[in-house]
Amino acid sequence: MDKIKNLSVRKTIFLYMAAALFCSFLLSAVLVRIARRAQMHIWWNYVDQEAYFEAVEREGPYSITDIRRPENSKMTPSDLFVSELCDFLQTYAILILSIGGSLGAVLLFYHIKLKKPIEELEQASKKIAENHLNFTIHYESRDEMGTLCREFERMREQLARNNQILWRTIEEEKMLRAAIAHDIRAPLSVLKGYQEMLTEYLPDADMDMDQAMEMLRESGRQIERMDAFVEAMRKMSSLESRELAPEDISAGQLKEAIRAELSIVEKEFQKQCTLEVPESEERFCGDKEIILEVTENLLSNALRHGKQQIAILVKTGYSELSICVRDDGDGFGEDVEKVTEAFYGRNVKDSLKHAGIGMYISRLYCEKHRGKLVLGNEEQGGAVVTAIFRRIA
Repeated sequence: MDKIKNLSVRKTIFLYMAAALFCSFLLSAVLVRIARRAQMHIWWNYVDQEAYFEAVEREGPYSITDIRRPENSKMTPSDLFVSELCDFLQTYAILILSIGGSLGAVLLFYHIKLKKPIEELEQASKKIAENHLNFTIHYESRDEMGTLCREFERMREQLARNNQILWRTIEEEKMLRAAIAHDIRAPLSVLKGYQEMLTEYLPDADMDMDQAMEMLRESGRQIERMDAFVEAMRKMSSLESRELAPEDISAGQLKEAIRAELSIVEKEFQKQCTLEVPESEERFCGDKEIILEVTENLLSNALRHGKQQIAILVKTGYSELSICVRDDGDGFGEDVEKVTEAFYGRNVKDSLKHAGIGMYISRLYCEKHRGKLVLGNEEQGGAVVTAIFRRIA
């Protein structure tokens, strides 16, 4: 039964129709034979039996002498009715049974092959129309209807993912609006306060030049904060529109590029960094610039929070590339899930050289590259961040 259930729709309807027609022809042959015998039995009652046997004797033992149909006026009404019915069955039995068998085959085909998947798809369509995506289509047949149900299930999963992305985007936009209101208001308030003080006290010489210069220098720092914030917002707004530029990347190329970056940051932060890139003959296809930008963000985060040792492990393969950065700092706190949010950990006293979007951008780039960003803590202390990229071509 399972084998028949998994046949294609075309083969199944052909099989059902062939079986129905075969059974119809067989049944009609039996019915015609029964009707013929019943008719002969009725006619026998109206035949001159002595004359009939004499005719049989004249023709010989191997001859067949038909029983002639008696006149309708000589038969009783009941015998006439049965005789006419037998004529009807002999003439139309094969047609009636063929039509009936075909209809039965169609109904059986619908019940076995179409009813359940159609009901599943109908219910799924209603739920999707009501924006209820928390369901699953269960139909395991390997025929065309099973393929259609599986495609519909994939569509539902994609819609659910798109809804999650949409809701997350809405939440992130709310967070960004709040961050804009907060981070623009703070330096503007400082600048406004300094401007009012300078306007009030400087003309009357109630303020010495050192205080005025300090206010001007602080105003300059606040302007730098705003410039850095605007640049961060510009960078974030271009994330979604940035197209991937896939190219073949070898382990040696990544090792050389990352080592060049390490030679600069080691001197700046005065911390020791170790790089391990196992040799691999497989080449990964991905956007090299995005991968290096994510690596730079992870490295910058580790250098800010690490104490002395930073370890980088790069694994390249045909279908996946991973970059793991470990530091010996205090690790992530209980709010590890918030680390990849935009402007996480912002401090209004910062110079905004660190805008708090590095991990956020890294997460988006990993997801854009069909991968993910995994954050955790080492057992002996320190944070470990792994960026996973998957092949895009």
